[in-house]
Amino acid sequence: MIKIFAYDDSQECLNSMRILIELSENMKYIGEALNCEHVEAEMEAYQPDVVLMDINMPVVDGIAGLKIIKSKFPQINVLVQTAFDDSEKVFRSISSGASGYILKSDNPRRILQAIEEIYEGGAFMNPAIAKRVLEYFQPTAEQKLLTQKEQEVLKLLSNGLSYKMIADKLEISYSTVNTHIKHIYNKLHVSSLGEAVSWYFKNIKE
Repeated sequence: MIKIFAYDDSQECLNSMRILIELSENMKYIGEALNCEHVEAEMEAYQPDVVLMDINMPVVDGIAGLKIIKSKFPQINVLVQTAFDDSEKVFRSISSGASGYILKSDNPRRILQAIEEIYEGGAFMNPAIAKRVLEYFQPTAEQKLLTQKEQEVLKLLSNGLSYKMIADKLEISYSTVNTHIKHIYNKLHVSSLGEAVSWYFKNIKE
């Protein structure tokens, strides 16, 4: 039997999930909570195989709860479930150790399939979310336009180096640095160093 604990700030959603799990022959619904305030104690007490984790909850949200679970109980698999397909939240969830990601709008069969797959050591992601994750990691059109040298110049600018320091570091002339920066401004459609640096931190810097 796959033991399942669920977190969701909607009691209605928890009730629906409990009914779905109880109809499955190989799963057992062992507990639930409206947020992750007591997640460590709950994991210690219930020892679930799989946790169904809502993201947007009050007090302590799902991503914070996920991080606690994976740091204290790495053997527990967490399936993140949300009503939103926000790319950044998906990325944060996966980076924090989630084994899968589904939408609350997914049909019951897909939810059960996801639980079984991550219990068996696999990973599961709603197809629409998988597409967004791929898009999240793809470079922007502007970034593709910048040459490797222009990206290097922009990185050094963002690190606070002057034109002269950049010229010395890259072993190019001052005028060449100035030309690269003009090209960067034109390609990014910006008109100041501040705008260029802001774009860098938003789109390139990890």
